[in-house]
Amino acid sequence: MVVLECRAVNRRCRLLACALALIAATFARPAAQQVPVFRTAVDLVNVGVTVTDRKGRLMTGLTAGDFEVYEDGQKQAVRYFAAGDGHDQAGSEMHLGLLLDVSESMGEDIKFTRTAAIKFLNTLLDAVDVTVVDFDTEVRAARYSQNEFARLIERIRQQKTTGMTALYDAIGVYLDGASAQDGRKIMLLYTDGGDTRSSLRLSELIDLLKASDATVYAIGELEHQSSSARERARSLLQTIAQTTGGQAFFPSSVKELEQMYDKVLAEIRAQYTIGYLSTNEKTDGSWRKVEIKIATKDSRDLRIRSRKGYFAPYKPAKP
Repeated sequence: MVVLECRAVNRRCRLLACALALIAATFARPAAQQVPVFRTAVDLVNVGVTVTDRKGRLMTGLTAGDFEVYEDGQKQAVRYFAAGDGHDQAGSEMHLGLLLDVSESMGEDIKFTRTAAIKFLNTLLDAVDVTVVDFDTEVRAARYSQNEFARLIERIRQQKTTGMTALYDAIGVYLDGASAQDGRKIMLLYTDGGDTRSSLRLSELIDLLKASDATVYAIGELEHQSSSARERARSLLQTIAQTTGGQAFFPSSVKELEQMYDKVLAEIRAQYTIGYLSTNEKTDGSWRKVEIKIATKDSRDLRIRSRKGYFAPYKPAKP
Protein backbone atom coordinates (compact mmCIF):
# COMPACT_ATOMS: atom_id res chain seq x y z
CA MET A 1 0.00 0.00 0.00
CA VAL A 2 1.27 3.45 -0.95
CA VAL A 3 0.16 6.25 1.38
CA LEU A 4 0.05 10.00 0.74
CA GLU A 5 -1.46 12.47 3.18
CA CYS A 6 -2.18 16.16 2.62
CA ARG A 7 -2.74 18.04 5.89
CA ALA A 8 -4.32 21.44 6.41
CA VAL A 9 -1.07 23.34 7.17
CA ASN A 10 0.23 25.21 4.11
CA ARG A 11 -2.32 23.33 2.03
CA ARG A 12 -2.64 25.99 -0.66
CA CYS A 13 1.09 26.19 -1.32
CA ARG A 14 1.42 22.43 -1.62
CA LEU A 15 -1.64 21.97 -3.80
CA LEU A 16 -0.68 24.77 -6.14
CA ALA A 17 2.72 23.10 -6.40
CA CYS A 18 0.88 19.85 -7.21
CA ALA A 19 -1.12 21.69 -9.87
CA LEU A 20 2.00 23.15 -11.44
CA ALA A 21 3.76 19.79 -11.27
CA LEU A 22 0.86 18.02 -12.96
CA ILE A 23 0.64 20.53 -15.79
CA ALA A 24 4.43 20.63 -16.11
CA ALA A 25 4.52 16.84 -16.34
CA THR A 26 2.04 17.05 -19.19
CA PHE A 27 4.29 19.53 -20.98
CA ALA A 28 7.69 17.97 -20.34
CA ARG A 29 7.58 14.37 -21.57
CA PRO A 30 10.15 13.27 -24.21
CA ALA A 31 9.25 14.28 -27.74
CA ALA A 32 10.27 10.89 -29.13
CA GLN A 33 7.42 9.09 -27.34
CA GLN A 34 5.47 7.18 -30.00
CA VAL A 35 4.83 3.86 -28.26
CA PRO A 36 1.10 3.04 -28.37
CA VAL A 37 0.35 3.35 -24.65
CA PHE A 38 -1.91 5.70 -22.73
CA ARG A 39 0.99 7.77 -21.39
CA THR A 40 0.45 11.56 -21.42
CA ALA A 41 3.29 12.72 -23.67
CA VAL A 42 4.28 15.94 -25.37
CA ASP A 43 3.37 14.77 -28.87
CA LEU A 44 1.13 11.76 -28.31
CA VAL A 45 -2.28 13.12 -27.39
CA ASN A 46 -4.70 10.51 -26.03
CA VAL A 47 -8.44 11.06 -25.86
CA GLY A 48 -11.01 8.75 -24.29
CA VAL A 49 -14.16 8.65 -26.42
CA THR A 50 -17.67 7.39 -25.63
CA VAL A 51 -20.16 6.99 -28.49
CA THR A 52 -23.93 6.64 -28.07
CA ASP A 53 -26.95 6.75 -30.32
CA ARG A 54 -29.81 9.21 -29.92
CA LYS A 55 -31.40 7.05 -27.23
CA GLY A 56 -28.19 6.96 -25.19
CA ARG A 57 -27.28 3.38 -26.07
CA LEU A 58 -23.54 2.73 -26.18
CA MET A 59 -22.04 2.00 -29.60
CA THR A 60 -19.36 -0.68 -29.68
CA GLY A 61 -17.57 -2.34 -32.58
CA LEU A 62 -16.29 0.85 -34.21
CA THR A 63 -12.80 0.91 -35.73
CA ALA A 64 -10.11 3.55 -36.13
CA GLY A 65 -11.39 4.25 -39.62
CA ASP A 66 -14.75 5.33 -38.21
CA PHE A 67 -13.21 8.33 -36.41
CA GLU A 68 -11.76 11.66 -37.47
CA VAL A 69 -9.74 13.89 -35.14
CA TYR A 70 -9.41 17.66 -35.42
CA GLU A 71 -7.17 19.93 -33.35
CA ASP A 72 -8.05 23.62 -33.59
CA GLY A 73 -9.84 22.74 -36.84
CA GLN A 74 -6.87 20.90 -38.37
CA LYS A 75 -7.32 17.22 -39.17
CA GLN A 76 -4.90 14.89 -37.36
CA ALA A 77 -3.73 11.38 -38.25
CA VAL A 78 -4.77 8.69 -35.78
CA ARG A 79 -1.64 6.86 -34.58
CA TYR A 80 -3.14 4.74 -31.81
CA PHE A 81 -6.57 3.21 -31.34
CA ALA A 82 -7.98 0.95 -28.64
CA ALA A 83 -11.49 -0.37 -29.08
CA GLY A 84 -13.96 -0.56 -26.24
CA ASP A 85 -13.65 -3.45 -23.82
CA GLY A 86 -9.88 -3.32 -24.38
CA HIS A 87 -8.78 -3.55 -20.75
CA ASP A 88 -6.70 -6.61 -21.54
CA GLN A 89 -4.70 -4.97 -24.33
CA ALA A 90 -1.01 -4.15 -23.90
CA GLY A 91 -0.38 -0.82 -22.25
CA SER A 92 -3.99 -0.27 -21.21
CA GLU A 93 -4.01 -1.14 -17.52
CA MET A 94 -6.84 0.50 -15.63
CA HIS A 95 -6.25 2.54 -12.46
CA LEU A 96 -9.26 3.41 -10.31
CA GLY A 97 -9.55 6.44 -8.04
CA LEU A 98 -12.22 6.34 -5.33
CA LEU A 99 -12.90 9.70 -3.66
CA LEU A 100 -15.10 9.66 -0.55
CA ASP A 101 -16.53 12.78 1.06
CA VAL A 102 -16.58 12.08 4.81
CA SER A 103 -17.21 15.64 5.98
CA GLU A 104 -19.89 16.47 8.54
CA SER A 105 -22.40 17.46 5.85
CA MET A 106 -22.43 13.82 4.69
CA GLY A 107 -23.62 12.56 8.08
CA GLU A 108 -27.03 11.38 6.83
CA ASP A 109 -25.49 9.79 3.72
CA ILE A 110 -22.31 8.11 4.95
CA LYS A 111 -23.91 4.66 5.33
CA PHE A 112 -25.21 4.93 1.76
CA THR A 113 -21.75 6.08 0.60
CA ARG A 114 -19.95 3.17 2.26
CA THR A 115 -22.41 0.67 0.80
CA ALA A 116 -22.21 2.28 -2.63
CA ALA A 117 -18.42 2.30 -2.75
CA ILE A 118 -18.08 -1.33 -1.64
CA LYS A 119 -20.73 -2.46 -4.14
CA PHE A 120 -18.83 -0.77 -6.96
CA LEU A 121 -15.48 -2.26 -5.95
CA ASN A 122 -17.07 -5.72 -5.88
CA THR A 123 -18.36 -5.12 -9.40
CA LEU A 124 -15.33 -3.58 -11.10
CA LEU A 125 -12.49 -6.08 -10.91
CA ASP A 126 -10.54 -4.83 -13.93
CA ALA A 127 -8.46 -2.21 -12.10
CA VAL A 128 -4.87 -3.14 -11.22
CA ASP A 129 -4.99 -0.83 -8.20
CA VAL A 130 -7.33 1.51 -6.34
CA THR A 131 -6.39 4.91 -4.95
CA VAL A 132 -8.70 5.87 -2.09
CA VAL A 133 -8.92 9.55 -1.17
CA ASP A 134 -11.16 10.33 1.82
CA PHE A 135 -11.58 13.95 2.74
CA ASP A 136 -13.11 16.31 5.28
CA THR A 137 -11.13 19.29 6.57
CA GLU A 138 -8.04 17.28 5.60
CA VAL A 139 -7.25 15.05 2.63
CA ARG A 140 -5.89 11.53 3.03
CA ALA A 141 -4.87 9.24 0.18
CA ALA A 142 -3.64 5.65 -0.08
CA ARG A 143 -3.16 3.30 -3.03
CA TYR A 144 -4.08 -0.38 -2.74
CA SER A 145 -3.19 -3.25 -5.06
CA GLN A 146 -5.76 -5.93 -5.89
CA ASN A 147 -4.29 -8.32 -3.31
CA GLU A 148 -4.98 -5.72 -0.59
CA PHE A 149 -8.72 -5.71 -1.29
CA ALA A 150 -9.69 -6.73 2.25
CA ARG A 151 -7.72 -3.82 3.76
CA LEU A 152 -9.32 -1.44 1.28
CA ILE A 153 -12.85 -2.55 2.23
CA GLU A 154 -12.04 -2.25 5.93
CA ARG A 155 -10.81 1.34 5.42
CA ILE A 156 -14.11 2.25 3.75
CA ARG A 157 -16.21 0.58 6.45
CA GLN A 158 -14.47 2.56 9.19
CA GLN A 159 -15.20 5.96 7.66
CA LYS A 160 -16.96 8.46 9.96
CA THR A 161 -18.06 11.99 9.23
CA THR A 162 -16.47 15.10 10.72
CA GLY A 163 -15.18 18.55 9.80
CA MET A 164 -15.49 20.71 6.71
CA THR A 165 -15.33 19.75 3.01
CA ALA A 166 -12.08 20.05 1.01
CA LEU A 167 -13.58 18.71 -2.23
CA TYR A 168 -11.40 20.61 -4.73
CA ASP A 169 -8.22 19.82 -2.80
CA ALA A 170 -9.09 16.11 -2.72
CA ILE A 171 -9.53 15.96 -6.49
CA GLY A 172 -6.26 17.88 -6.90
CA VAL A 173 -4.40 15.39 -4.69
CA TYR A 174 -5.78 12.45 -6.67
CA LEU A 175 -4.92 13.99 -10.05
CA ASP A 176 -1.38 14.74 -8.91
CA GLY A 177 -0.84 11.10 -7.94
CA ALA A 178 -2.55 9.78 -11.07
CA SER A 179 -0.29 11.85 -13.35
CA ALA A 180 2.54 9.37 -12.67
CA GLN A 181 0.45 6.34 -13.68
CA ASP A 182 0.43 4.84 -17.17
CA GLY A 183 -2.88 3.44 -18.34
CA ARG A 184 -6.54 4.32 -18.22
CA LYS A 185 -7.52 6.38 -15.19
CA ILE A 186 -11.09 6.28 -13.92
CA MET A 187 -12.10 8.45 -10.97
CA LEU A 188 -15.31 7.78 -9.02
CA LEU A 189 -16.37 10.63 -6.73
CA TYR A 190 -18.93 10.37 -3.91
CA THR A 191 -19.96 13.73 -2.44
CA ASP A 192 -22.83 16.08 -1.68
CA GLY A 193 -21.15 18.60 -3.98
CA GLY A 194 -20.30 21.32 -1.47
CA ASP A 195 -16.83 22.76 -0.83
CA THR A 196 -16.18 24.72 2.36
CA ARG A 197 -12.46 24.24 2.98
CA SER A 198 -10.33 23.90 -0.17
CA SER A 199 -7.30 26.02 -0.91
CA LEU A 200 -7.65 25.35 -4.64
CA ARG A 201 -10.11 27.60 -6.42
CA LEU A 202 -12.65 26.09 -8.82
CA SER A 203 -10.92 27.68 -11.82
CA GLU A 204 -7.63 26.08 -10.75
CA LEU A 205 -9.34 22.72 -10.34
CA ILE A 206 -10.84 22.95 -13.84
CA ASP A 207 -7.37 23.62 -15.26
CA LEU A 208 -6.09 20.52 -13.44
CA LEU A 209 -8.93 18.44 -14.87
CA LYS A 210 -8.18 19.75 -18.36
CA ALA A 211 -4.48 18.87 -17.96
CA SER A 212 -5.30 15.37 -16.72
CA ASP A 213 -6.25 12.33 -18.79
CA ALA A 214 -8.49 10.87 -16.06
CA THR A 215 -12.20 10.31 -16.73
CA VAL A 216 -14.42 11.38 -13.82
CA TYR A 217 -17.75 9.85 -12.83
CA ALA A 218 -19.42 11.79 -10.01
CA ILE A 219 -22.12 10.38 -7.74
CA GLY A 220 -23.97 13.21 -6.06
CA GLU A 221 -25.88 12.44 -2.87
CA LEU A 222 -28.17 15.46 -2.77
CA GLU A 223 -31.42 14.20 -1.28
CA HIS A 224 -30.97 15.96 2.06
CA GLN A 225 -30.22 19.40 0.62
CA SER A 226 -32.45 22.37 -0.11
CA SER A 227 -33.58 22.80 -3.71
CA SER A 228 -31.21 25.73 -4.33
CA ALA A 229 -28.21 23.92 -2.82
CA ARG A 230 -29.13 20.80 -4.77
CA GLU A 231 -29.11 22.70 -8.08
CA ARG A 232 -25.73 24.31 -7.33
CA ALA A 233 -24.22 20.95 -6.42
CA ARG A 234 -25.71 19.26 -9.47
CA SER A 235 -24.27 21.94 -11.76
CA LEU A 236 -20.83 21.72 -10.12
CA LEU A 237 -20.58 17.94 -10.34
CA GLN A 238 -21.77 17.93 -13.94
CA THR A 239 -19.08 20.50 -14.81
CA ILE A 240 -16.35 18.46 -13.10
CA ALA A 241 -17.37 15.23 -14.84
CA GLN A 242 -18.06 16.70 -18.28
CA THR A 243 -14.70 18.48 -18.37
CA THR A 244 -13.08 15.03 -18.50
CA GLY A 245 -15.61 13.36 -20.82
CA GLY A 246 -17.32 11.61 -17.90
CA GLN A 247 -20.78 11.90 -16.38
CA ALA A 248 -22.49 12.81 -13.12
CA PHE A 249 -25.23 10.69 -11.55
CA PHE A 250 -27.67 11.49 -8.75
CA PRO A 251 -29.17 8.27 -7.34
CA SER A 252 -31.74 8.43 -4.56
CA SER A 253 -31.71 4.76 -3.53
CA VAL A 254 -29.54 1.64 -3.56
CA LYS A 255 -31.75 0.24 -6.33
CA GLU A 256 -31.03 3.29 -8.49
CA LEU A 257 -27.37 2.98 -7.56
CA GLU A 258 -27.16 -0.53 -8.95
CA GLN A 259 -28.68 0.66 -12.23
CA MET A 260 -26.20 3.52 -12.30
CA TYR A 261 -23.27 1.13 -11.76
CA ASP A 262 -24.40 -0.89 -14.74
CA LYS A 263 -24.21 2.30 -16.82
CA VAL A 264 -20.80 3.34 -15.48
CA LEU A 265 -19.31 -0.13 -16.00
CA ALA A 266 -20.74 -0.34 -19.50
CA GLU A 267 -19.24 3.06 -20.32
CA ILE A 268 -15.82 2.11 -18.97
CA ARG A 269 -15.77 -1.05 -21.05
CA ALA A 270 -17.15 0.60 -24.19
CA GLN A 271 -14.79 3.59 -24.15
CA TYR A 272 -12.48 4.02 -27.12
CA THR A 273 -9.05 5.60 -26.83
CA ILE A 274 -7.64 7.56 -29.75
CA GLY A 275 -4.04 8.77 -29.88
CA TYR A 276 -2.51 11.18 -32.37
CA LEU A 277 0.66 13.22 -32.88
CA SER A 278 -0.18 16.90 -33.06
CA THR A 279 0.91 18.74 -36.21
CA ASN A 280 1.21 21.95 -34.17
CA GLU A 281 4.86 22.23 -33.11
CA LYS A 282 4.45 25.41 -31.04
CA THR A 283 5.40 25.15 -27.37
CA ASP A 284 3.40 28.10 -26.07
CA GLY A 285 1.34 26.31 -23.42
CA SER A 286 -1.93 27.39 -25.04
CA TRP A 287 -5.23 25.52 -24.85
CA ARG A 288 -5.86 23.39 -27.94
CA LYS A 289 -9.38 22.40 -28.84
CA VAL A 290 -9.85 18.75 -29.81
CA GLU A 291 -12.91 17.56 -31.70
CA ILE A 292 -13.71 13.92 -32.45
CA LYS A 293 -16.07 13.15 -35.32
CA ILE A 294 -17.59 9.99 -36.76
CA ALA A 295 -16.53 9.59 -40.39
CA THR A 296 -19.33 7.25 -41.46
CA LYS A 297 -22.44 8.45 -43.27
CA ASP A 298 -24.85 7.69 -40.40
CA SER A 299 -22.95 9.92 -37.97
CA ARG A 300 -25.96 12.22 -37.49
CA ASP A 301 -27.56 9.53 -35.34
CA LEU A 302 -24.52 9.24 -33.04
CA ARG A 303 -23.37 11.31 -30.09
CA ILE A 304 -19.74 11.64 -28.95
CA ARG A 305 -18.51 12.46 -25.45
CA SER A 306 -14.83 13.18 -24.79
CA ARG A 307 -12.57 15.77 -23.24
CA LYS A 308 -12.55 18.98 -25.24
CA GLY A 309 -8.82 19.59 -25.54
CA TYR A 310 -5.50 19.81 -23.75
CA PHE A 311 -2.75 22.27 -22.88
CA ALA A 312 0.12 22.49 -25.36
CA PRO A 313 3.72 21.93 -24.25
CA TYR A 314 5.39 25.03 -22.92
CA LYS A 315 8.99 26.15 -23.27
CA PRO A 316 9.98 29.71 -22.35
CA ALA A 317 11.41 31.82 -25.15
CA LYS A 318 15.20 32.08 -25.16
CA PRO A 319 16.46 35.52 -24.04
